[in-house]
This record gives sequence, structure tokens and C-alpha cells, in this order.
Amino acid sequence: MPVNPRSDALPAAQQSRAALDLAERAALKAQTRLRAALDALPEGIVFLDEEGRYILWNKRYAEIYHRSADLFAPGAKLADTLRVGVQRGDYPEAVGREEAWLAERLNMMANPGPPHEQRLADGRWILIEERRTDDGGNIGIRVDITELKQREESFRLLFDANPVPMFLYEARSLSIVAANKAAVDHYGYSAFQLKDMSVLTLYDGEEHEALRRAMGDRPAQLPDGMWRHRKRDGAQVEVTLFQRELEWGGKPAVLLAAVDVTERRRAEARVAHMARHDALTSLPNRTLHRERVEALLAASKSGEDSFALVLIDLDHFKTVNDTLGHSVGDRLLQEVAVRLQLCVGTADMVARLGGDEFAVIHAGADRDAVITLVERMAAEVNRPYVLDGHQVLVGASFGIAMAPSDGDDPDRLLKSADLALYKAKGEGRGMFRFFEETMDNELQARLKLETELRAAIAQGELSPHYQPLVNLESGRVCGFEALVRWNHPERGIVPPGEFIPLAEEIGLIGAIGKQVLNQACRDAASWPEDIKIAVNLSPVQFKTTNLTETVVQALANSGLSPHRLDLEITEALLMDKDGGTLATLNGLRSLGVGISMDDFGTGYSSLSYLRSFPFTKIKIDQSFVRDLATSADSQAIVRAILSLGSSLGMTVTAEGVERPEDLDYLRQEGCAEGQGYYFSAARTAEEVLEMVGGPRVQATEATPVEASPERRTA
Repeated sequence: MPVNPRSDALPAAQQSRAALDLAERAALKAQTRLRAALDALPEGIVFLDEEGRYILWNKRYAEIYHRSADLFAPGAKLADTLRVGVQRGDYPEAVGREEAWLAERLNMMANPGPPHEQRLADGRWILIEERRTDDGGNIGIRVDITELKQREESFRLLFDANPVPMFLYEARSLSIVAANKAAVDHYGYSAFQLKDMSVLTLYDGEEHEALRRAMGDRPAQLPDGMWRHRKRDGAQVEVTLFQRELEWGGKPAVLLAAVDVTERRRAEARVAHMARHDALTSLPNRTLHRERVEALLAASKSGEDSFALVLIDLDHFKTVNDTLGHSVGDRLLQEVAVRLQLCVGTADMVARLGGDEFAVIHAGADRDAVITLVERMAAEVNRPYVLDGHQVLVGASFGIAMAPSDGDDPDRLLKSADLALYKAKGEGRGMFRFFEETMDNELQARLKLETELRAAIAQGELSPHYQPLVNLESGRVCGFEALVRWNHPERGIVPPGEFIPLAEEIGLIGAIGKQVLNQACRDAASWPEDIKIAVNLSPVQFKTTNLTETVVQALANSGLSPHRLDLEITEALLMDKDGGTLATLNGLRSLGVGISMDDFGTGYSSLSYLRSFPFTKIKIDQSFVRDLATSADSQAIVRAILSLGSSLGMTVTAEGVERPEDLDYLRQEGCAEGQGYYFSAARTAEEVLEMVGGPRVQATEATPVEASPERRTA
């Protein structure tokens, strides 16, 4: 049989070539696999020999440098590729410094260092890392970091241009890596000073130490929320911190935004203060006052000491406002606030409840101590004030309620103090009163009277009665004064002194005055032509009604001649020095209506008013007439008024004539008219018609003198 030749029997040359072929095929196969592996990598890879010539590069490397890919060839030098790329403008960083840039790049390749970045002409960014091989060659790694750079640039723009102070700090060391311009400007440190500074340095005093103790040896992201930071100049600010974890330079980091809320907190504090304090005086207002009362009442219920609530109302404050202006009035309130605060103790509280009303909460239940405090406050308030060159004098009235005996809830306690204040003011102002149970009863009676008065006006229960004015020379009636009467269905005739002040206070005097004026004019129209009618006007009517129009309508509706109507006013009306009041009086005078000054001699400036307005009549107050028989002073005053009236051409009427000797004296001194119980009390309209029909009015000698004279008003 033929024997197959063994391979080891082949000639040596053939064996050597076979081995070589096998090795080449293996190397080619390995090279193919290597290239496939390199092409699969996401990074660009290039192999250079010791002279910087291309040996091998992968597909990604060619894609990254696609503008220079035509220059890549085994054995070609990277330096030549770079030089051509510079000439083509592939590397914007080289423009203007081509040779220097090329030298730098080749040096980086020959002496590899940390990874560095390269910007290409198409805007892409490449991260380059060089590594030397054992045979002196070079392996280059290229990573396209364009997207990362874009994100970094977006972050940088957001970070640097953000108006909110922002820091970037390492999560573990808490060292500040970067700070934006807003942080530099706001905190006062330079960017260099902030670099590598511990972020804890920003925290203020106690918070700094508290954070250090809380973290101990375990640094971590600082907590969000509200914190106090301190600037370089030592100024403390309140900030709200917002933080976000991220990676920076391959390490965990934290982006911190510090929103300064100092001004906002101050504004909130100001708003909170304004909500509970008076804007003019900075005293606690009604809200804070009530809160304090509620707290003290709650404490008193648990057995703690009681307290006093003192309400204070300034006397004649409206006069200051009306005569000197609201700016002076405001200054006065501020001064009063300061003086009251100087009077109280540290445990007390002064509040302004509104207008010219103040309140003091005094700790303790000793009535004598409260009286001492009130007297001290009254003395301080009463001292003169110098405001804008004016010396101002005011007083104060005080109402006092003791808690919890006079009220165990805020509303009841305040009502008790208010009732005491009302009582003090009603007794002449400049007074103080403690609350008493009877005051509540009086208030209820007053409220009932107010309700009944409103109904009486609507139902026509109020009507004028007429008291005659007598010519003292002839003894004949020359006129009547209208005096309002209320014929109550249950109480009978209600004295004017009980309801007229109330009507003025609650704004009903205008309606009453209009009714009386209209009825008086209608009644007088039926009297003889030589008999006049006098109607009193309240100062309130000048403020609340169109008085001239009311008078014109009353005259027109009744047909009464204007010269038969006298309107009586008091000095109180002219004290306001209101230009509108004088204009109204002059308007009424131009109609032909007479204007009389009632109660002449009781005011301190009656004479000056006679000069400012041409009155047709002045009426001597009854307080002087009653003492004529026994008082030389009254006689002198009456004689002077009569002489003054004669000199000014004004008729003079004496009020309150009650005795024959009074009448004799007045006649001897030449007084023109008299009025009083000696002649007659006020009569009904029907009685007046009978009276004016006789030739002469005889004195009613049995007519008693009332202890309290009637309050005359329209």
C-alpha cells in the first residue's frame, strides 16, 4: 500500500513558509479583530510611534476629525496633520498664534499630562488624553464632550448671570468651589476669598456652631430652609436656602442658592406691627389692646391679680382740629401719647383706640393706686402744648372699669369703662369716674329715650309752646319765643333739658328744629302783624342742614313776613370761627330775618362777636336778671349791656324776669323788652291766640320759679 507522506517529512523550507503563512493569517486575523474592537469603542483612539507617526486609529477618531481624515495614513506624521489643520482653520484656538499653538500641542503629546480640551472649528469640544507606550510611542484618546460643554455652559450662564447669590460646594468637604457675581456682591467677599472657603463660614454665630455640632465628623449637604447668614462687614441677613446635588469635576457637589428675605421679613414685621399699632402714635391699637385685655382676663380667672381699664377722651380736641387744622391735631395726639406713656409703669400698656380716645391697662386692683395714676395722667395732659407756634390747652376725661368685677370678657369690660367715661364727660369734663351698676341702667334709659324720641318726631308728638316777650314801656306783648315741648303718651310733658342734648348728640336736632320752625311760622302767621316770633337755632343745625333753604321754605309755606321772624343763636355757634357760619348768618339777615344773640354776657368773648356780626337783638342772660335785687355786680353788668345795646342800635331783652322789683329796675334802666315767669310761662298755640286778643298782659303773680330754667331751642 502506498504510504502517505508525513508532514514532518516535508522539506524544511516548505515547513518554514507554512509556519509563516499561518502566523501571518493569525496576525491578520488578530489585527482585524483589534480594529473591530477599536471601532466599537465610543472614544476616538490613535496609536503613534516614537516619531509621532500614525500606526493605527479607529473609526470614531476619524469621525471626530473628519475635516482632517484625508490626511490620515500609516507613516504620516501627526505634526503634519496638525499643521495642515491649522492652515485650514480647523483649530480656532490657534488663530493668530499658529506656531506657538502647534508647539504646545506637540509638547503635550511628547510629555503627557492631565487631560485637556480642544475646540474645533465646527463648535465641538474634544477631551484629549495622551499616554506613552513602553517603546516610546503614544496612545491618544479623544472624547467628544460637546454636549457636556453645552450643559456646563448653560449651567455657567444660569449660575454666573443669576441675580440670586449662588455657591457651588463639595458635598464632603463643604469647601466652596465657585460663587457667582451676585454672591460676591451680596456677601462682600471677593471670588478669590470665597474659593475653597468652608460654606459654614457664611452662617451666623450660634447657627454656625450648631451646624458643626450636628454634623460632627460626618460632613454632608447642609439643610435647606431659613437660616441666618453674616456678610463680610458683619451685617446679619436672613436667607432661604435651596440646594441641589450634582456632579462637578467628577465629584459630588451641591449647588446652593441663597435668597435674601431680610427685607421681606422686615416688611412682614412692619405689616404685622402696623396691623396692631396705631400709625400716628405707634401705640398699640384696638386689636393689640383687646388681645392684652383677653390675656389678662384669662389670667385673672386663674387666680392672678386683676387690673384696671382706663378710657381717656380728650376735652375740646375738635376745637383744636377745627381752629388750628388737622396737622396740629395730629401733633397734639402724638404729644399726648408720649405724656401718657411717661405716666405708666412697665407692666402697664397705653393704646390709642381711635380719634382722640386712648386706653390704659393698669396692672393691679388697688383703687387708690388707679386714682393716683389717673390724677398724674390728668396733670400731664392738662399742661400746655406748644405746636407750630401755637399754645394749645386741652383736658381729659377718664372712665375706669376694674377687671374682672366690672366685666369678665373684653366687650363687657370696655362697655363698663365707656359708661364711666360717658358719665365723667356728662358731669363737666376733666373728671374721672369708676364704673357703677347704675350707669348701665342710665344707659338703657337713654337708649329707650332715643328710640322714643325718634318715634315722637315721626308721629308729631313734639310741638312748640310760646313764651311771650313784653314791651316794658307799654306792657304789651311784642312777640313770642317758641319753646319745644314733647307730649309723651305715657310720661306726659318731657322737659327739653332731657331730650334736646340727646337730639343734638344723635343728629335729630335738625329734624326737630325744622318741625318747630315750620309750625312756629304757621302759628305766627295768624297773629297780629306787630307780634314777632323768635325761634332758637342749635349750632348743630348749621353743620347738618341747609339752614337758609329751610328758613326760606318755612316763610314761603306759612306766608309769614321775614321781618316778623327772629332767629336766636348762642355764642357757642360763633366760637368755631367757621367762615361758613358767618356766611349763613349774613344770608339769613339779607332775607330780612332778625338775628339775636341769646344768653349774652355768659361767654368770654361776647363783645368781639358783636363787632363781627350786626345782631338785631341781644338777650341778657337770666343769671344776671335774677340777682338784680341783691347783687351790685349784676346791676352793673345789666346796666353796661343796656348801654352797649343802645350805642349799637340793638334791642335788648332781659330774660328770667320773675319779680316785680326786677321789672322796676329794668324799666328804670331803659330795657326795651322782658321775658320770664313774671309775665307768663310758655303757652300753647290756642292760649296764645286768646292772649294776643287782649289789650294788655297782666302779671301772674302766683307763677312759681322753677329750680332749673327751661332749655330753649328749636
